[in-house]
Amino acid sequence: MTFLAYPPRNMTLGYFMRSLIFFPLWVFAPLGLAAPTGSYPVKPVRIITASAGTSGDLLARFLSQRISERWGQPVVVENRPGAGAVIAAEIAAKAAPDGYSLHLGQHGSFAAAPSLYKKLAYDPEKDFAPIAQYAQVPFLIVAHPALPANNMKEFITYARTHPGQINFSSGGSGGVGHLNFELLNFNAQLKLVHIPYKGIALATSAVISGEVQVTASPVPVVLPFVHSGKVKTFALTGNTRFAGAPGVPTVAEAGFADFDATTWFALFAPAKTPMPIIVKINHDMVDIINTPAARQWLLTQGAQPNPGTPEALRLFLKQDIAKWAKVIQTAGIKAD
Repeated sequence: MTFLAYPPRNMTLGYFMRSLIFFPLWVFAPLGLAAPTGSYPVKPVRIITASAGTSGDLLARFLSQRISERWGQPVVVENRPGAGAVIAAEIAAKAAPDGYSLHLGQHGSFAAAPSLYKKLAYDPEKDFAPIAQYAQVPFLIVAHPALPANNMKEFITYARTHPGQINFSSGGSGGVGHLNFELLNFNAQLKLVHIPYKGIALATSAVISGEVQVTASPVPVVLPFVHSGKVKTFALTGNTRFAGAPGVPTVAEAGFADFDATTWFALFAPAKTPMPIIVKINHDMVDIINTPAARQWLLTQGAQPNPGTPEALRLFLKQDIAKWAKVIQTAGIKAD
């Protein structure tokens, strides 16, 4: 096949357009023009997530099964534990942008990590293409029964009159449980003292035993202890009530309208993944999450479904990074 080095002077637009038929697609690759996506997917897809058995892992496996049934292709979950989901995000950021490597990102590795780590091997905004939000997991603020407060307003009043005397537990420095109370310190001008533990289960047990006075824990983890009277509940950390526990008020209802501290999960692809692929995944994912069966399953996991558009996720991420940067810098928090 012969290619023209230079077009003839009398070449018409029609001649030029007809000549394009004989050019292979790779000629346009340097120009940034993507080849057609075809009938994506035509081979197995992987969803990279953090540790097995975590909320993110369970959500990823639920989605992978449902979307695999729809696509007729295997969708496998690949666990890459370490550094609070940061390792998984690093690996996903370096994957080929072809739609066959996806990442279930979360609050810690996307919104908090840029401020918690001096050096991060990826940029949550530049190295990923947003696909869709998945779900938010609100935490429940609970206290030991001996604490002389019965609701969020009473707790804040008591904490203000006892600065530095109330301890709160968390599953680790820089985690969502820790950031919940630092945001409360910031918004309500409190001086609650952080006591980190190795995991949410131990942090919750510390309140039950009376080692510390309060903690924030995912609803499914702590609700059984609320029902048994081993702890008392103050409020949910989300800005709206949780459908899985509709009788529990929010911190916002106690007078802090802008308080919203949940862990969230969303699906991303490596940056430069073709937009037609992003649109297809978003459409199918949102369609699956909005089914009654999926929504009910998510609620039983303590997760509030909130699917949306790629652009909505992009804007949400930008705002969340800025919000937590202010809290982390003010409190001087560093990751474990």
